[in-house]
Amino acid sequence: MKAKILPAALTVIVGTIGFMIGRSSPSSVSNNTETNPERLSSFRGSNMESGAVSDLRRTSATPRQGMEKPNASGSNSDPMARLQEIKNIADPLEHARLWLQLVESLSPEQFEEFVAAYRAEGIPPERMGDYAMLLTAWAKTNPQAALDYASKNTNNPFARQTILAAWAGYDPDSAISWAKANHKGEGANPFMVGVIKGLAFQNPELASSLLQEMPRSTERGEALDNLLPSLLQQKGLAGARDWVNSLTDPSLRDGSITRIAERTLKQDPEGTADWLIANPTENSGRLIDDALFAMASKDQTTALAYFSKLPAGEVRSNALRGIINATASENPQQAVALMDAHSSDVTNRVVEQFVWHSFRQDPQTAVSSISRLTNNEEQERMYSRTLEWWMERDQQAAINWANNNTLPPKVVERLNRNLKSQQERSN
Repeated sequence: MKAKILPAALTVIVGTIGFMIGRSSPSSVSNNTETNPERLSSFRGSNMESGAVSDLRRTSATPRQGMEKPNASGSNSDPMARLQEIKNIADPLEHARLWLQLVESLSPEQFEEFVAAYRAEGIPPERMGDYAMLLTAWAKTNPQAALDYASKNTNNPFARQTILAAWAGYDPDSAISWAKANHKGEGANPFMVGVIKGLAFQNPELASSLLQEMPRSTERGEALDNLLPSLLQQKGLAGARDWVNSLTDPSLRDGSITRIAERTLKQDPEGTADWLIANPTENSGRLIDDALFAMASKDQTTALAYFSKLPAGEVRSNALRGIINATASENPQQAVALMDAHSSDVTNRVVEQFVWHSFRQDPQTAVSSISRLTNNEEQERMYSRTLEWWMERDQQAAINWANNNTLPPKVVERLNRNLKSQQERSN
């Protein structure tokens, strides 16, 4: 029916509409902590103790026992006093230098008290590197004592993983034995995440073997995130892909393909797309979209030539979606022309993505394309969200468009209801 929207007598439209413009959101890209645990990054889900990595385990392959310990500031200062002094040093290089001296000066007996004091005041994100360094040093002095403390006093896995990574770096057999002996229950062993992290660059073969023993889980996804950078660095892209092909667990293989593709699609979108087409996974549609988006952002002609060689079907439509998305935010009219030229490859998902990407640049063109959707419920939802958001930006333009175009009755009713409600509150 022809829309009949109330006159624009208002200054602000109802509330704030949660309408997000842009590429696929994290929730749509990766809502798979249950359906695809391999996608869960080790950097997610962490609270205070997150986001830090320690390179100390790469600089020394032996424990600290017997090492000469330089004294912070060259005196026999009390470590607790030095801790307070260093916290107030703003210069990052000076802070790091003095912190390393202080950590190296600690005796085995001092670590527990020092760690407890350090944690007592809270650890801001910018000091997580210091905390990792401290835990690594303790692990090289007495890893079992460090793990016992972490198990009793911390809820977040960061501390245990950091300690186990350091221990595995110089004594993998002991670290693996401890991880196996202390795991309770039937699920994946969370301690293996730290062990694999410590082995990833020093013994990737052993790390890979331990990873493949783990059942599908968020823990295995975290361990995979720690291993892949090592495989890519040491084996190269071809070697890492060969490693993926050797995996017998379908879920682990799919998770590995997804992660590697995410790392390579910007640098080599065509090669990544080829690999995804040859090795389809449940995430291939999104990743092929992303690869063609990257390709079209660099050179639309190349992207269209690649697209034109694909056979009709889902893969071709996913590729078109990537090209449309790359074009829509800069030139919505050109993106519309591409949809018209390849109408047989346009799916509802292509249309939805076009609307999100073109709306800021040209809301009228974006809203006018919603009629391409073949699902009535999707049409109603898209019209409601986009028109309400457009009214927030330019109420009169949105109402004028609605009054001159055919809209679903439910959409008209909702818009009028919202406008009436806002007008009543304004009076």
